[in-house]
Amino acid sequence: MAQGFNTDDMMRMFADFRLPGMPDMQALADAQKRNLEALSNANKLALEGAQAVARRNMEIIQQAMGEMTQAMQTLTAEGAPQDKMAQQTEMMKSAYERAIANMREIADLIQKSNGEALQVLNRRFTEAMDEVKAMVAKGS
Repeated sequence: MAQGFNTDDMMRMFADFRLPGMPDMQALADAQKRNLEALSNANKLALEGAQAVARRNMEIIQQAMGEMTQAMQTLTAEGAPQDKMAQQTEMMKSAYERAIANMREIADLIQKSNGEALQVLNRRFTEAMDEVKAMVAKGS
């Protein structure tokens, strides 16, 4: 004779059946708030970095304009052609060296700004993964 399910079997089956634990909604909301704060902080750092780069570019342009004015005055002054050629060569060399130094400085500013913003996001990502592990462990 075939054996059917009785009430005890059904109760045992329901007792063994586990639904996944409902996440702590407050913990999720708090985590999302921290995510948004980290993103906002990273954006702020990136904006501050971009502003620093723009300010430095403006300073470089102003400096270059002043140097160009001075160079024109030097080249239009009276003197021997050989002396003017030597002055012009020295000015070009100096301008080239400053341009390279300025490019390095701008690149360093950009790299620093991006690094700081990325560090904020990486730190928050690590924290978020730890929070998820803790929530899963708590729900088990």
